[in-house]
Amino acid sequence: MTEPTAKPSVKSSDLQDPSASANSNDKTPSRGKANLNLHDSTIQQETGARAGVVTLLDKAALLALFVLPNADDSLLERVESSTASATNQTLMAPSLFTSASESSVATQRVALYRAQHERTQQLYLASAAIRPTYLVQTLKTQFAEYQQYLLAQQLDKRGLMDTDAIERLWQQLHVVDDIIEDIVRHMPAQQPAGWQLTTQDGHNPLCFATVGKLKHNKPIFDQGSLNSYVLGHFGVSSFTYDRGYYIGHVVGYLFSCYFCAHLLISYGVTALGQDVVSDYDYASLETPHMVRLLQGLDGYCKKRIYQLAVICARLSVFASDKRIERMLIAEVNDFDKKLQQQHLDVLLLQGLMPDSNDSTPLF
Repeated sequence: MTEPTAKPSVKSSDLQDPSASANSNDKTPSRGKANLNLHDSTIQQETGARAGVVTLLDKAALLALFVLPNADDSLLERVESSTASATNQTLMAPSLFTSASESSVATQRVALYRAQHERTQQLYLASAAIRPTYLVQTLKTQFAEYQQYLLAQQLDKRGLMDTDAIERLWQQLHVVDDIIEDIVRHMPAQQPAGWQLTTQDGHNPLCFATVGKLKHNKPIFDQGSLNSYVLGHFGVSSFTYDRGYYIGHVVGYLFSCYFCAHLLISYGVTALGQDVVSDYDYASLETPHMVRLLQGLDGYCKKRIYQLAVICARLSVFASDKRIERMLIAEVNDFDKKLQQQHLDVLLLQGLMPDSNDSTPLF
């Protein structure tokens, strides 16, 4: 693995034409070392300059940054517990799910972004001996997607859900870390770009960490979803006022598009204005610049991003909800309706109506 891709210390004067970055990366001779991510070009300098600021953690402390305070509880129980415990931890998400003023929400969002960045930076600065192996597998029980899968599994009395295939995916979840590492090795260096993702009816299908007031009250804790974990390696994200706010590498943008397209979720993407997230530097790029950034990704990198998006889509809360909806329809259609209509017609022709003594149930 290499260093994280979202960086709050990028100066606005460093925001160069993305096309130049994309073109220069096409000429890079060695992808394994030269195609570094956003931090690879600055991390050594930053580490030296901030030696007294960034204190590397041991393995247990590093893992604690990713584990929710009540990771063993259900999602509903975690929501009910609010964020009292989270706000007492240095690198955890800021206070969530409040109905405070817009300025307060903006402050919470920036605090969340900085916490996400600091946590991911600690992960990538850690040595191989300290860095948790297959971290995603360790964290899966706290993910909203896994909680929803367990619920669907409990409700599947008729065997409508392909339990074996989905269970196999959860058992092999470590491949997510493998794919992320491969993507990070191949993606070109880019400045963090910001965009807004709007989806159907104000829902949060990508399960971004939730900040502020929502139209649909289904809050997600920071690192409380698989997608939050995945996108944390490419940038930072939040869901505020029924919109996803993302700042990071274009890889995260592409992942989000592939995810929504696979699940047939209607979505729209626009550049994140410069003043939307204050005190956090990023490039507000229009469509032509985004095209240039995507052109800087090679075919192999795009394929790996697509594979990652499909895995996450299959395990998503959105997909589990669809499976539960099919169970609901199956319960409604529990009997042969045509046969019951024929029986009713016979009774009506005889001038009889079914009662409790009728041996053939109508419903």
